[in-house]
Amino acid sequence: METRIIKQMSDFTEPFSRKDFSDFLFTYLQPFGDPIEDIEKCIDYALLDNDKAGGFAISVIENNKIIGGLVVNRTGMKGYIPENIIVYVAVDSQMRGKGIGKMMIEKAIDLCDGDVKLHVEYDNPAKRLYERIGFKNKYADMRFKKS
Repeated sequence: METRIIKQMSDFTEPFSRKDFSDFLFTYLQPFGDPIEDIEKCIDYALLDNDKAGGFAISVIENNKIIGGLVVNRTGMKGYIPENIIVYVAVDSQMRGKGIGKMMIEKAIDLCDGDVKLHVEYDNPAKRLYERIGFKNKYADMRFKKS
């Protein structure tokens, strides 16, 4: 198993591309995922070379196949909003329960400067993993969608 840290577009090398990575996330985030266009925007934001914006991605590869993926965006904030947000965490459904998600999250926390937050739906089974790692439910995330 190989873990890759992706900090710029050129870090997407064989055996996979940015499209392969976003397709993986789209597939394995279901039913809790976002539209592919939003996932691609998140990846693009994470790979900006900028002091405030940016972030990184982590991929886990086994036998030339992506089996795990994670994306972190830097918020450009501090204090009242954590400096980093783990936006997406996905593990191949055949590989779940083997510690891959935990390993990616712990690696992401180590790579982040400052505090880290994530959003998780209340009925997502991964919520228990995040709590075991040490994430706390501080707020209910409420959104207003303008048409």
